[in-house]
Amino acid sequence: MDVTIRDATASDAPFLAWVMLTAARSHRPLSFWDYAFPGPEAPRLEYLAAMAVAEPISFAHFSGFLVAEHDGRPVGGLSGYDAATKGMETFLGALTGILAAREWSAEHQELLSVRVAPMTFCMPESPPGVWIVEWVATVPKARGRGVANALLREILARGDKAGYAKSQISYLIGNTPAQTAYERVGFTTVDEKRHPDFEAAFGSPGIARMVRDL
Repeated sequence: MDVTIRDATASDAPFLAWVMLTAARSHRPLSFWDYAFPGPEAPRLEYLAAMAVAEPISFAHFSGFLVAEHDGRPVGGLSGYDAATKGMETFLGALTGILAAREWSAEHQELLSVRVAPMTFCMPESPPGVWIVEWVATVPKARGRGVANALLREILARGDKAGYAKSQISYLIGNTPAQTAYERVGFTTVDEKRHPDFEAAFGSPGIARMVRDL
């Protein structure tokens, strides 16, 4: 499939919301986002779209994303970032701001933390100074047609141009297509984190981390 790859803009927020939700679900029906914002899909996507434009700028912000287009329509996306500037602290700051703006009580915010707690058992290390690739997703009609490969190669080239020596990506254990796609662009699995609470919540034993030189 012929695609054009471009930098995402704020107007892409609704599509990026879909990308983040789809990537997080991986090959399973539920993700971190489903536990954070249970209920109908439309409000959940609205929260994710808000994350894509929220400050402080985090790894969910549109500024780190690339979008692949075919015939003028977005068919895939991913992001690249350095955890030193777009790590968990900024993500939590952006999320807290969104919840406050929507008048979530302290009690409801605490319940969100409880719901997503299993995720923390298997979160991969995000060392600063490493180009981290995240949120890889393509629309169903574009899968298996080289879109993800083109996006991955472009985001890795961006990391190389920015002066990073190493890149990192992760996948839910059991998602063989994702693992294979990442291996095709040079990533190698280096470690895994597994936990029974994670598996009970998400249906996968844990998360595997891959790295490659740039």
